[in-house]
Amino acid sequence: MAAMLTFGLILPNFRDGAGPEGIEAGAEMAERLGWEAVWTTDHLLVDRGSAAEYGRIYEAVTTLAWLAGRHPAVRLGTSVIVVPMRNAVVLAKELATLDALSGGRLTVGVGVGWSEVEYGNVGAADRFHRRGAALDETIRLWRHLWSGSPEPFEGRFARFDDFVFGPLPAQGADLPIWVGGRSPAALRRAGTLADGYHSTSLGPGGYAPLVPVIRQAAEAAGRPMPTLSARVSAHFGPPTRGDRYLLAGDPPAMLDQVRAFAGLGLEHLAVGFAPRDPAGVVAAVERFDREIVRALAP
Repeated sequence: MAAMLTFGLILPNFRDGAGPEGIEAGAEMAERLGWEAVWTTDHLLVDRGSAAEYGRIYEAVTTLAWLAGRHPAVRLGTSVIVVPMRNAVVLAKELATLDALSGGRLTVGVGVGWSEVEYGNVGAADRFHRRGAALDETIRLWRHLWSGSPEPFEGRFARFDDFVFGPLPAQGADLPIWVGGRSPAALRRAGTLADGYHSTSLGPGGYAPLVPVIRQAAEAAGRPMPTLSARVSAHFGPPTRGDRYLLAGDPPAMLDQVRAFAGLGLEHLAVGFAPRDPAGVVAAVERFDREIVRALAP
């Protein structure tokens, strides 16, 4: 049975031309149109070869904090934050604070990243080849702290026994964590540790074989099936991105793709657009809402 899809907006907080005006315009449109969430993209200090995509980028958590009080009707998400590059406890505090101050509206999309250079640039080179294990532990550490447990935590990368953590997130230990990535380890992580799976640049055909892998991991761990979601870039017209998936074509073709996602059981589609200027952002979101989102309404 096809899932009832909700929609989120990938905010223009990255690439040349990104600025507060475009970010604000996107968040305002998402809230006004009744979209469920806004999402930020994360990187910190990429190599020069990645400059066109991520050289200019507003920090993911800070940007959501700026928007939280301005737009109280949308959820706030990271799509996805590269967790092992950061201190797990500091990030636990930042995310708990954001969730507490926003009244429980945060969803944390997490991943391990792909750039060994970036890990080195932020002083985390020793983590790169252990980043999967670091993320697994961090998820457990967050759950431990966010639950309010006073018990010691003993891990490979972090340990503490004399501590107090507060405030707790408004959502407590149930603050949703969605895992990104498409490696076998990422799919297992989604099924065994996370509340959701969040793909990037993957069409329905590529997504379909991942679903049973996630389901099997969840069942083996005695856990419910995670929420399924996807992050896509959208363009009205012919595909322009080579081998990377783009939700593109005329409206009927795009609707077919969105329905195919829903048919796989996806519950949330986070959509990004090329414009960075406020007028361009508004026009792109309005058109997608009018020709795709509203066309799907029962």
